Amino acid sequence: MKNRALYGLPEEVLFCKKCVISNQRPASIPEFKHKKNREDAKYMHIDNDGVCDACKHAEEKKIIDWKKREEELLKLLDKYRKNDGSYDCLVPGSGGKDSIFQSHILKYKYGMNPLTCTWPPILYTDYGYQNFKNWIDIGGFDNVTFRPNGMVQKQLTKLSIENLLHPFQTFILGQKNLAPKIAKQYGIDLVFYGENEAEYGNPLADNSNSLRDKSYYTMNNFNDMWIAGLPVQELIENYNISKKDLMPYLPISSEELSSTNIQIHYLGYYLKWVPQEAYYYAVENSGFKARPFRSQGTYGKYQSIDDKIDDLHWYTTYIKFGLGRASYDASQEIRNNHIDREEAIALVNKFDGEFPEKYFKETMDYLDISEDDFHRLCNEFRSPHLWKFADGEWKLRKTIK
Repeated sequence: MKNRALYGLPEEVLFCKKCVISNQRPASIPEFKHKKNREDAKYMHIDNDGVCDACKHAEEKKIIDWKKREEELLKLLDKYRKNDGSYDCLVPGSGGKDSIFQSHILKYKYGMNPLTCTWPPILYTDYGYQNFKNWIDIGGFDNVTFRPNGMVQKQLTKLSIENLLHPFQTFILGQKNLAPKIAKQYGIDLVFYGENEAEYGNPLADNSNSLRDKSYYTMNNFNDMWIAGLPVQELIENYNISKKDLMPYLPISSEELSSTNIQIHYLGYYLKWVPQEAYYYAVENSGFKARPFRSQGTYGKYQSIDDKIDDLHWYTTYIKFGLGRASYDASQEIRNNHIDREEAIALVNKFDGEFPEKYFKETMDYLDISEDDFHRLCNEFRSPHLWKFADGEWKLRKTIK
């Protein structure tokens, strides 16, 4: 008898033969449609040749004519460039390496006048906040920061853990949905995000052009929206959260967007995206600093370091999908020829699933969740086809070797 697979996950666990990712890796979906059963969810496709879509995309990048792509970028920028001193593009970000790279290269290499906008982390780390300040003060950018109602954010974040085991959902919703609203407010028609999700495993067709699909950042009907695993109407009726306090987390309406000429492009379509190179660029041009210690759950120090909840998010990913932060990091570094698969497997076996102890108590205190309740929730969200309880502990049924 087969063990049941939750969330529509593939029943058979397969690992890519080039990297260390498995077919259990979830593809990105519009976060405001995220339900507990993850209906309509898609997962990493691994072809009959044993290679995942992300690795295939990495191979495609090797034959792209990047000079021609840059020429396309220049034409796009010239179309939107303004000479009256007003902002001609918008770059959302929190002051991590990617937002620094995007905004800095657009301003100082290509002569644009970007406005930056920020939905702050839920619990800033000291070094994350300093990187944000350095982005603005050393990098030299104007910035609009939107801080949501803290009481509501805490309530929704707690609910997203209880219903979805997804501590990062409120941040993702805010970060992804803020930019089009700010663009409309400031009369900016060109918005840049960094790398397309196809870099990490969304369907290859998603990277066929530079535009972000509108289904990710528009809504047709408020009542069709979900936050924290609940319909928005239920949040209003049963949790005493007003519609106006939910709106910052939701996308711009299709009707509102249609009254503008806003387009959202991936800069990574035009410029070859290598995370490690973005890190070096950010260090050189804005004083970006890595963590002073290794991130728990992986071996690196410079990716996703601005929020204390980051580490918890990656741990819950390990619980739900059997893939931790080291699997994601090592796979990306294989694709960029920084490490080989043998080294990656050793790193995954050493660090994947490491408990995020450093900020755990502070995060639980902030959310008013007991440590015992959190561990109980983790066990409830383990998919039986991935996990077994043996010798007094939970173990993955299949690991990479």
